[in-house]
Amino acid sequence: MNAIPELEYNEKKGHFHITVNNQTEAKMTFVFAGEHKIIIDHTEVNPASNGKGYGKKLVEKAVEFAREKGITILPLCPFAKSVFDKTPELRDVL
Repeated sequence: MNAIPELEYNEKKGHFHITVNNQTEAKMTFVFAGEHKIIIDHTEVNPASNGKGYGKKLVEKAVEFAREKGITILPLCPFAKSVFDKTPELRDVL
């Protein structure tokens, strides 16, 4: 079972997802707000996968993406915001 977050995006929007055994177990969507910011607007985890840390892995992948691209994140999604609130080492991209 490989639970590595993956990214798909275009110039307007995208999502991070975790797929296990050909089934999407978690997905976090975002939109670009100009060239230097993304807005995380929704995170969803399959109820059978609750408690496995998939949501946090998606936020961490978004932070990695933001650092690589030199952009910031606005977490409008309540779940993503709570991860940032609880994890100070991720806040450099806010």
